[in-house]
Amino acid sequence: MANAKYPTVPKAATGVLVLADGTVIFGRGFGAVGEAVGELCFHTAMTGYQEIMTDPSFAGQIITFTFPHIGNVGTNAEDVEASAAHALGCVVREDVTAPSNFRNAKPFDQWLRDNGRIGLAGVDTRALTRRMRTAGAPNAVIAHDPEGKFDLKALHEKAKNWPGLEGMDLAIEVTGAQRDWTGGPWTLGTGYAAAGDGEKPHVVAIDYGAKDNIFRNLVKAGAHVTVLPATASYEEIVALKPAGVFLSNGPGDPAATAVYAVPMIRKLLEANMPIFGICLGHQLLGLAAGARTIKMRQGHRGANHPVKRLEDGVVEITSMNHGFAVDKDTLPANVVETHVSLFDGSNCGIAFTDKPVFAVQYHPEASPGPQDSFYLFKRFVEGLK
Repeated sequence: MANAKYPTVPKAATGVLVLADGTVIFGRGFGAVGEAVGELCFHTAMTGYQEIMTDPSFAGQIITFTFPHIGNVGTNAEDVEASAAHALGCVVREDVTAPSNFRNAKPFDQWLRDNGRIGLAGVDTRALTRRMRTAGAPNAVIAHDPEGKFDLKALHEKAKNWPGLEGMDLAIEVTGAQRDWTGGPWTLGTGYAAAGDGEKPHVVAIDYGAKDNIFRNLVKAGAHVTVLPATASYEEIVALKPAGVFLSNGPGDPAATAVYAVPMIRKLLEANMPIFGICLGHQLLGLAAGARTIKMRQGHRGANHPVKRLEDGVVEITSMNHGFAVDKDTLPANVVETHVSLFDGSNCGIAFTDKPVFAVQYHPEASPGPQDSFYLFKRFVEGLK
């Protein structure tokens, strides 16, 4: 290496992670060949890596899986939350082994290659996670070259110069086109159910980067769902004559997405439209109400996050994926906090006292994760009848 500041690449290294502060972590690359820059985060779920990699909320992020055995059940066409992978890549402890599951259709390594996503194995993910817990989620570059040829200085410069997620509107990049949603919940052996016939409340769902299982759960709860893109206007929404509006999850900085989303949401609020939001949708509702959002040091990402429901003290174990949060100290008088994280006390739910509007920060549709919070979909849809 010409520059002594950077370490010599070990002979066995075919992958590398370079952080914005110059830290270099070597490993064994798998999946696609190339490099990608984004925010490094960690995820504590013990299963569901395919759902996580395809969650649009992970756009712009590299995922460190704390569970050491990732990829051992392979992949299939059903366990996805979008038509393509959105996470930039993943960092794992153990090498991906041969698939061992009757539902496997394609090894995880090949699935990553087909989706243009990079993997890095052989990393002490526990140490890396502890570092992120202390110092926060850093910007980083993940790279894979079978010949182990890396320009560490150039990779470091790329990580150092990446602007970060603050101020970045990624919802506009991952949103989908208008469509009627027809698929219902999944069951083993039969796949995804049809939506079914009959008179149902019409829900317009705004897609800021939604997971497909959100729409399936709305259908399961008894709604007819029409999906609109993130930039949908108030006029386009009300033209469909919905009984209620759903605001989805999504990636990026809510304050950036709010530039076009909040004016529309405020018009819905003025019209007393029933609204249910999750994740980014929750943050946008908070901003529309006049509250602020803040960037979290490490964020919440996992399938085991305890959340306390303040109305009765019940604790829900939830699935989470967010790096921003609503600042509860800035909530106006007509908006109350309904849920709170038992990990750090951050806001996890709000409700308007004068309107049929509520939202949660976590993912009640799970996938992966527990299903303690499905009642929220049912509460929303039943309230529209």
